[in-house]
This record gives sequence, structure tokens and C-alpha cells, in this order.
Amino acid sequence: MATKQQQVVPGWRFSLAVALLGALALLLVWRVLCLQVLDTDRGYQFLQGQGDARSIRTEKIPAYRGVISDRNGEPLSVSTPVSSIWVNPQQLLREKRKWPALAKALKLSNERIKQKILDNRTRQFVYLRRHLAPHEAEKILDLGIAGVNVEREFKRFYPAGEVAAHVVGFTNIDDKGQEGMELAFEQWLKGTSGSKQVLKDLRGHIIRDVAQGSQAKAGKDLTLSIDMRLQYLAYRELKAAMQRVDAKTGSIVMLDSQTGEVLAMVNQPSFNPNNRSRLRSASLRNRAMTDVFEPGSTVKPLTVVAGLESGKYSPGTLIDTSPGHIRVGSKTLLDPVNYGVIDVTGILTKSSQVGITKMALNLDEQLVWNVFQRFGLGMTTGSGFPGERMGVLPNRPNWKAIERVNFAFGYGLSVTALQLAQAYGVFASGGVLRPATLLRQDNPVEGHRVIDAVIARQVIDMMKTVTEKGGTATQAQIASYSVAGKTGTIHKVGKSGYLDDRYVSVFAGVAPATAPRVVAVVVIDEPQSGRYFGGEAAAPVFSKVAAQALRILDVAPDRIVPEQQVIVSSKKPPLKKGASTQLNRQRSLLADTGA
Repeated sequence: MATKQQQVVPGWRFSLAVALLGALALLLVWRVLCLQVLDTDRGYQFLQGQGDARSIRTEKIPAYRGVISDRNGEPLSVSTPVSSIWVNPQQLLREKRKWPALAKALKLSNERIKQKILDNRTRQFVYLRRHLAPHEAEKILDLGIAGVNVEREFKRFYPAGEVAAHVVGFTNIDDKGQEGMELAFEQWLKGTSGSKQVLKDLRGHIIRDVAQGSQAKAGKDLTLSIDMRLQYLAYRELKAAMQRVDAKTGSIVMLDSQTGEVLAMVNQPSFNPNNRSRLRSASLRNRAMTDVFEPGSTVKPLTVVAGLESGKYSPGTLIDTSPGHIRVGSKTLLDPVNYGVIDVTGILTKSSQVGITKMALNLDEQLVWNVFQRFGLGMTTGSGFPGERMGVLPNRPNWKAIERVNFAFGYGLSVTALQLAQAYGVFASGGVLRPATLLRQDNPVEGHRVIDAVIARQVIDMMKTVTEKGGTATQAQIASYSVAGKTGTIHKVGKSGYLDDRYVSVFAGVAPATAPRVVAVVVIDEPQSGRYFGGEAAAPVFSKVAAQALRILDVAPDRIVPEQQVIVSSKKPPLKKGASTQLNRQRSLLADTGA
């Protein structure tokens, strides 16, 4: 039987198979080269970019905000590192089982977390908690929940709390200045954020830094003129005075007479910038710079300056104030008692309305207005503080007689406590007006002369008598230092005119009177205890604050008087019979003038 003939594979087929296998191998090698070596459209750079897009992120490096400190370097506003937790809601929707653990770690309710995620399901970024301590944020990241991330930030802390709150101000949750010097010097303090590239895992944890972008540039530090030693004592004494006379609000401003620097500025009510959860908007105002009031008798020394400059008057010029009242048009102005014939110094000592009225009517009204304007009234102090008001200094082409008189004793115009302090600084500096400043001055501004030094000295000596026996501000005395100043008791304006039972009590003064170092103004708004005269409500606060301030500043005493000999009574002389009715009538008449 014949065997089948064995089939032979053609050689060309074998060669074709080997060629195809070799081509496939070369194709694979080529593909590997394209993906890993060659720079093609879908090559290694493309793959690297796709990988980086899924794992490398650009992180912002927050800039450290500049430190705000007092004139002696004590920090008033500093930044501390915090961490904020943010999430990608689209990722968290796939992690519903872990929502309760996340809510517990954040100390939030399960319902709130659920609502937060569902309300932002179309977004890729939303904050869950801001400004956590870094170690608390790390515990949340350790839960390993996809879509939960941390952002490094800084939070402002205010060591002085409410004592310096109105001056320093505060920042918002994004570390941007909102009030006070934080707002005024936002560009100076804020700095410039930097950036860096980091490698993150699927859960958002940073594995390592990849590349440094731009360096973060810290903000510049700011040194204020405030002396926290004086700030604390002024705050303490103002708060005590508010309780003593049951007042509505109050302010104290203290200036360095040699430089114009604000050494202390406090207000009541205040607020704690570190905890603003129950903050009332009325507490935010720096009343010493934003609230205006009619200065009343505190500007009588300025009217006296106009009299001295006119050449018609000297400190010893006699003026007859009898019979204790004077008629101006249809208005009657009166003193508490008939002072009779007194000199110009006595007019300030007794705060005589009749005496000032006779001076004002004998002077050109533009001369009086010009003195007020030269003393800085009706103009900004130059502090640059946000919201500072200039007050009102009216100027009319034709003044009625009653308008001239009201203006001369402080009605019909308005000032801030800082403006009044700056004006009294003219007396303290020997006739030089310096811009008030909240920044420490290593090279103080020289200012410009607005009145003759001789006249400034004369008015200081005249105002000394206000704090001595027989004056209206004996409670402003300091045992070891001479004091010069002036009281003011101003009726507040209501809907229908001046109110009989609401007052602003003011004392403005300088110490020591022989060589003034500090200027201070105390404003007590609506004292309710019955002690509403400036010499009763405001002058004692000046005495306590100025006495301690001069000792802290190491100013040598210029007056040695035993403590027990300091006069502590500043009650007004009793009104003569029928004068009370006349006084009430005068108040209503003043209201009719529109002053």
C-alpha cells in the first residue's frame, strides 16, 4: 500500500510569518519609543502632562501680614497660622458613608454637612470650616476621605483686646482690613502671596513639593504712636467714670504736645476684636474721631485769643457782667450769678456767658472765625483714619448778633474729640499747630505757627485759674503738677431743639501748665447720675489719667501740694431766685437760633 506524500510548506510563507512577527516587535518598540522617548503629539510630554494634571497642584503660599505694635514695640495685632477645611462636593458625593465621621470631626451636625454638600453638588470648591488649629485640621485629613482638603492661612490675633480695638481695628475672615488702622494701611500690611507646586495623592495629601513658584512677600510692620501703658490706664479710668456717672458713651484722647502724636485714644462702649460673635455695630465707631458735638465753653479760650489779638483786650481788662444777664436781640443770656466787674481771666475762670458775649459783640466776627479756623476746627486733623469727620465750622456772609454770640461760646459749630485736643495742643506747643498722628514719629513734623507764643502763654496762665479755687474745674487738679484747661457742659439737640436733661460733659486741658507735655480731652455723653457738669463728670477723669501719664512719662513735678489739700469740689454756685426759669428759657431761645 502506498504512503501519502508529506506536504511541504513553501519557504515564502515562513518568511512572511517571521517578517510579520518582526514587524510587530518593531511596532511595539516604536510605540514604546513614542510614548517614553520621542516628543510627539501623544508622546511622553503628553502623558506626563496628563499625569501631572491628576496629581500635581499649585498651592498658594499665604503672605504673613505685618505686625502692628505700639510705640514701645508691644504687639497689638499679630498673625497666627491656621488651617481651613475645604471640599470638592462632586467627590464627596461618592463618600456618603463617611459623612457622619466628617461631621463629627468638624463638630457639625450630620444634617448640616449633608445640606452643605447637596447644595453645592455642582461645584468643586466649598469651605466647611475656616481657621482651625493646624493639629485639628490634620486629624480631619487623617480620616482619609476623598475630596477633603486643607488650605493654610493666617488669622489675626489682638493681644490688647478691647483696650485698643477702636484704633487698631480688625480684619475679616479673609485677612483683609475692615476697620481702624488695619483698613487704613491695608496695602502696607497685607504683603504678597506666593505659590508652589506640590505632588498630591488621590486623597489630597501632599506627598512632596515639586517646584517653587513665587516667594511669598510678608507685609510691612506698622508702629503706632499709642503707648499701651497710657492706653490701659485711660481705658480703665474711662470705664470707671462711665459707671460712676451712668453715662451713655465716652471718649478720651491724649496727645504728646511736642510731636502731635496720639498717646492714648479710648472709647466706651468698646468691643473684643478676638470674639465678634455678639458684636453690635454701634460699638465699632471710634467715637473720638467719628462722633461730633458742639464744644460749648471749651472754645471760649479761642474767643479770648481773638480778643487778645485784636488789641482791645488783655488778661487784666475789666468787663462789667452786671446784672448777671444780657439781652441779645430777643434772647436773654445769663450767668449762674452776677459776677459783677471781672477781668478777662475771670471770664474764663467763671466761664461767664455774659463776659464772652460782650467780648464777641465787640469783636469782628471774621476775626473770631479766623482764629477757630487757624486752630484746625472744621478741617481734618491729618491722621488719615478711616471715617474721621471734620466737624462743621460755619461761615456766613452776614452774622446775626445772636449767631456771633452763640459761635463765640461754642454753639453752632461741631468738633471731634481729636480736633479739640489738637486745638488745645496749639496752646501747649506755644502757638504751633501740629497735625495729629496715630503713627510713631521718629522725626516729628514741625507744624506751623498760628498764634504768637506770648498769647499762647497768656491763655495757658488764664486757664490755670479754671482748675484752681473758685474755678469750674477744681477736680481736674493734680497734686504734683499744675493744670490748665476748660470745662464744657453742652445741651444735646433733640427733634424740637436743645434738651433740658441731656448733656455732653467735656474737659480739655494740658499738663503740666508751666511746660505742657500732654494734652487730653475727656468727653462724657449723657451722664445720668445728676453730675453732668464738665467739672464734675469729665474733669476728675482728666486728673487721674494725666497724673499717672506724667509719672509714666517721667515728667518732673512742677507743683508740690499735699494730696489732702487738693480741692475736690467743682459745684456751680447756686442760682439766684428765678434764674432757673430764666436758664430754661435761655435754652429754648438758643434752640430757636438754629445754632
